[in-house]
Amino acid sequence: MCDLNFEALHMDPFIVKAIQLLLSLSLLIVLHELGHFIPAKLFKTRVEKFFLFFDVKFALFKKKIGGTVYGIGWLPLGGYVKISGMIDESMDKEQMAKPPEPWEFRSKPAWQRLIIMLGGVTVNLVLGFLIYMMIMFVWGKNYVGPDEMPKGFAIAEEFKQYGFQDGDRVLQLNGKDLQNSTDVNRYLFMRDVNSITVLHQNGAEETIEVPEDIGEQMWEQGVMLPFIPIQNPVIEEVTADKAAEIAGLKKGDSIISVNEQEIGYWHEIGEITKENKEKEMELVFMRDNDIKSIMITPDEEGMLGFRIKSNYEIKQQKYGFVESIKQGFDYGYWTLHDYVAQFKYVFTQKGATQLGGFGAIGDMFPDTWNWKGFWHTTALISIILAFMNILPIPALDGGHVMFLLYEMVTGRKPNDKFMEVAQMVGFFILIALVLYANGNDVYRWLFE
Repeated sequence: MCDLNFEALHMDPFIVKAIQLLLSLSLLIVLHELGHFIPAKLFKTRVEKFFLFFDVKFALFKKKIGGTVYGIGWLPLGGYVKISGMIDESMDKEQMAKPPEPWEFRSKPAWQRLIIMLGGVTVNLVLGFLIYMMIMFVWGKNYVGPDEMPKGFAIAEEFKQYGFQDGDRVLQLNGKDLQNSTDVNRYLFMRDVNSITVLHQNGAEETIEVPEDIGEQMWEQGVMLPFIPIQNPVIEEVTADKAAEIAGLKKGDSIISVNEQEIGYWHEIGEITKENKEKEMELVFMRDNDIKSIMITPDEEGMLGFRIKSNYEIKQQKYGFVESIKQGFDYGYWTLHDYVAQFKYVFTQKGATQLGGFGAIGDMFPDTWNWKGFWHTTALISIILAFMNILPIPALDGGHVMFLLYEMVTGRKPNDKFMEVAQMVGFFILIALVLYANGNDVYRWLFE
């Protein structure tokens, strides 16, 4: 018998990401649709189809079992269950023109229809939390405390006005200990942080107040990483097809200077490249005790395309079964909170340009097979799907829920014609968003 170990396979990073994306989405879509399917069956509502992916014109596989056709479509943009007597993307006007039957969705009480429509979102949300609990139990949590970062952080110039200094170590946020120091940027951007307690390099401890709108300031100023760990400029990984690889840099190279400016720590490189976007620079580095010089050009964002070798210790905290439930729940809650908190930036001009489709989602997965990374990303996507699907847009679950709540409050059901128009409008909105997001992916792939 052959024991297939994905982690031992050496595949192209693109293939690895694509496989993980397909596996993750397939799992999440099937479970989401089961969230609709199971309550529909419990309430004796007929389910005509259950499909993974869309079967436009034809299906890769289908089989009728009982009264339901189960299948796999060819268009991997989602999945669906077709419930009798429901106005959905199938736009089955012929069925809706007939008198209601007892087994149809439209014949069921509003509260039953509401449960059916909330089923998919509920499954995605619960699944995300359960996966995080599993991760905490199996792998625990990695963290870098202040003691593991003796050199502290390099502070962005925009933040030095508040009293932060290069070399500061972060101890607390809002008076509470921060276990993982590298979370400080994310917390500042997405959570209500009003004070940071730091330990300066001279040994003095200080609590510094920050503005209430610090997250918005970070976004507007483009300072998303005001706290950068101070690390030695030794390359750990070079990104394919980026400036560093094109110029010939390799793993293990130690950068000495850029444009004749001596480099002591890696954050100093970023300060120089941001001032020289798309301009050729001289970079001097050491490889195998030999000093070499190359010319290199940062991209339009001032990036060279390499990752620095970490020189701080990453610790791991393991949890028992009961504690992993609490830790996983907390992690899931804050993941949802942070995603909702940053969602408002999508509606800004800069945020719109950063929307991504399947390419961006695929990039969230590790480029080598890693089960912890796979499950962590799957949990995140599951929670994102739950939030996105509950948005009150017709054609999404949230749109159906919105109209059902209206019916339950007013006692009046929206007429079928209105629902058909709303469904079509919502459908075109979703198609436009999908095309735009994936168009951004294509643009970034071609030009960035």
